Amino acid sequence: MSETVEKKVEKALEEIRPRIQADGGDVELVSVKADTVKVRLVGHCAGCPMAAMTLKNGVEALIKQRVPEIKKVESVQ
Repeated sequence: MSETVEKKVEKALEEIRPRIQADGGDVELVSVKADTVKVRLVGHCAGCPMAAMTLKNGVEALIKQRVPEIKKVESVQ
């Protein structure tokens, strides 16, 4: 049986989470709809000037690499 897209996204987040937590932040999965993932950056990541770069170059890049069905990752509050 194949994994759902949501499970694949969760696995990708688990892979990157330790790096984000090392800087005092965290990432939460909010939703997966069609080809878009919505996440929430929390802890020190919330409001950090580097949060956009973490989202784009870290979280989004890894999710797209691990889950090719995903085309976009957005941050929500």
